[in-house]
Amino acid sequence: MNSWSLAIKRFPFQRFMLFVLKVVSSLHGDLSYSFAEEMKRDFVIGNIAKDLGIDRGGFSSRQARVDFEGSRKMYCDINISTGDFTTMDRIDRESLCGKKPSCVLKADLVLENPLELHRVSLHIQDINDNSPQFKDHLIEMEISELADRGTRFPIEQAHDADIGQNAVQRYILQKNNHFILSVDNNNVDLVLENKLDREKQKEMNLLITALDGGSPQRSGTVVIHVTVLDANDNAPVFSQAVYKASLPENCPLDTTVIKVSATDADEGVNGDVTYDFGHISDNDDKVFCINPKTGEIKVCGLIDYEEKNYFEMKVQAKDGLGLTSYAKVLIDVIDNNDNSPVIYLKSLSNPIPENVPPGTEVGIINVQDKDSENNRQVRCSIQQGVPFKLVPSIKNYYSLVTTGQLDRELVSDYNITITATDEGSPPLSSSKSVQLSVADINDNPPVFEEQSYSAYVSENNKPGSTLCSVSARDPDWRQNGTVVYSLLAGEVNGAPVSSYLSVNGDTGVIHAVRSFDYEQFRKFKVHVMARDNGSPPLSSNVTVSVFISDVNDNSPQILYPSPEGNSFMTELVPKAAHGGSLVSKVIAVDADSGQNAWLSYQIVKSTDPGLFTIGVHSGEIRTQRDISESDSMKQNLVVAVKDNGQPSLSATCSMYLLISDNLDLSYNESNSKLTSYLIIALVSVSTFFLTFIIIILGLRFCRRRKPRLLFDGAVAIPSGYLPPNYADVDGTGTLRSTYNYDTYLTTGSRTSDFKFLVKLVLVLLMKCFKNNFSTFIATGFKWCSLTTFNTRHIYLMEK
Repeated sequence: MNSWSLAIKRFPFQRFMLFVLKVVSSLHGDLSYSFAEEMKRDFVIGNIAKDLGIDRGGFSSRQARVDFEGSRKMYCDINISTGDFTTMDRIDRESLCGKKPSCVLKADLVLENPLELHRVSLHIQDINDNSPQFKDHLIEMEISELADRGTRFPIEQAHDADIGQNAVQRYILQKNNHFILSVDNNNVDLVLENKLDREKQKEMNLLITALDGGSPQRSGTVVIHVTVLDANDNAPVFSQAVYKASLPENCPLDTTVIKVSATDADEGVNGDVTYDFGHISDNDDKVFCINPKTGEIKVCGLIDYEEKNYFEMKVQAKDGLGLTSYAKVLIDVIDNNDNSPVIYLKSLSNPIPENVPPGTEVGIINVQDKDSENNRQVRCSIQQGVPFKLVPSIKNYYSLVTTGQLDRELVSDYNITITATDEGSPPLSSSKSVQLSVADINDNPPVFEEQSYSAYVSENNKPGSTLCSVSARDPDWRQNGTVVYSLLAGEVNGAPVSSYLSVNGDTGVIHAVRSFDYEQFRKFKVHVMARDNGSPPLSSNVTVSVFISDVNDNSPQILYPSPEGNSFMTELVPKAAHGGSLVSKVIAVDADSGQNAWLSYQIVKSTDPGLFTIGVHSGEIRTQRDISESDSMKQNLVVAVKDNGQPSLSATCSMYLLISDNLDLSYNESNSKLTSYLIIALVSVSTFFLTFIIIILGLRFCRRRKPRLLFDGAVAIPSGYLPPNYADVDGTGTLRSTYNYDTYLTTGSRTSDFKFLVKLVLVLLMKCFKNNFSTFIATGFKWCSLTTFNTRHIYLMEK
């Protein structure tokens, strides 16, 4: 048997109203339910989902909930799965509404997605669960034997917390010989029907029973002990039938509320009046107290408007011999603004993506104030400086929405302070902090810490050595901010870039895959890509320039004397040569650069150490003194060429100098034809030579402001002497063919160099007249008059 059947069987007269669920759906979507008080926990009041026409699945997804206005206690709740509206505990109508004829609980039904608010009215119907009660079980009453028939003696009514039919309906006086009971307009009077005779009976007990109209019927009794006296025939009379007063809530203790006053026409003890409360609830008895002598009613407990805003009490005035009268006291409680607004966070989307558009709803706020009228009017605000605002929604609900674009990389968490202020005087306010996190999306590509990177490495490096490190930062979070490095495809000197370098994908450290050679190439560029792990991934590139520095790994290479062959190079030196005369020149180059290619010359071995000297930087071999008769005709020199690297590398060459004073330069007079040819050749060469000198001087004048090279002079090197694998990539090498006649002019010997150039021209001409060598030499000497010319150049050409 279900709870409805038990209730109907227990209270048959309420079958049509108290235990029948009544659901009324108003034009505004409000719901109304009626049910009896004292139902057990989980009693089903109705099915809200069905009444609203919402299927159970949709009802569950919309997070339905119930908020009871102005109450901290939850009386009912919703089963989200079934939509049933059930009680959470027994509901006592009397504690909620007292004697009010209608007991209604107001609640708000909130549905989300979209936000809806329905007003739910719960009508609590009374059942007969309280018996009538008299204030006292025994009433002492003294009645004069002189009392006339028909004299009325008021009796305090029995109190029944129920209402309507369940309240007190009638009174029954136990049968006796003197009194009857009169009930009129809820006034209960004991009426003297037959005169008392103290001599026959000086006291008696009367039993009065109060009955309610419930089913089953409940009752309460009181015993009236009547003592028959003489001459007290006047009861106290109040100055007012109804006293009204008002006082603010939270007023101090001992505050005087009102003073009641009653007079008795009797004298002496019969006229002494004392005051007391009639039947009041236990709670009211703790709030107010009355002075029995003066009738002054004071506050003796806490008065809270939100708990109870109206009091109705009866005050009794009693004379010395037991006659009583009653007056009503009505007290209104004035609301003070003593309750701050309360902010409830009903819903919150946390975290929220940083790319949500402005105007997105992220939360629902509900604000309640238990005060009344203006004291409960609330304004809500949010602190400045956050991209959120509160938008009023339904009743006291607000939506928390975004006002601008969010950026997790700038602000990842928001501490939003919501302030609610009422319109009381003075106004009260409260605040609530809402923690809101911003979820990351991959909206930032990796950014390198530098616009470009440079790596410096010495040639002959070990494969796998570290060149440099690139670093990129991605302000995104977790995998969106995890950076992976890689080399972009490309070529270096026609080979894939991956054959030269590699990059650590996690750390960005760049390693050399192979050993580099400065003489092959000196710099190259690669591109490194930084990519995050977002979806889709974002990336950026940076240029890494690799510069290869020179290492002294090439020994000097001697171009002249020619290193080919095993025989010594022989130079002819005139015996008449004076000290300081140029006799030969050592020419060498170094494939390295910078100080590694700075060459120095030194004679390490000679037949006569004091006869010849060599320029440290020019390589010119000169006589230190005049050649004497005692000097050996055969001079053997070993010259070492060293570079300036660390450690220094060197090369050596040997030269054979032959001192001679008897060169065969006889002139054959018969060879006139050859002489003519020689004259023509010399004139042509002289013309060409003068033109060449003018061009050289012009070029030197134009380059006059350029820095002089370390080696200021050297013998001109025919291009055939340069090694085939020697190349100077950027023009900074030790020897360039375009500078043959400029760079290698000997310091301090411009005149000698000039003559030397003339001699070289003559040597070239000798190649044309090789068949008549001696005649050409004699004729050349006569025409040129070059005293410093010697036959070593002839020997060079002969070789």
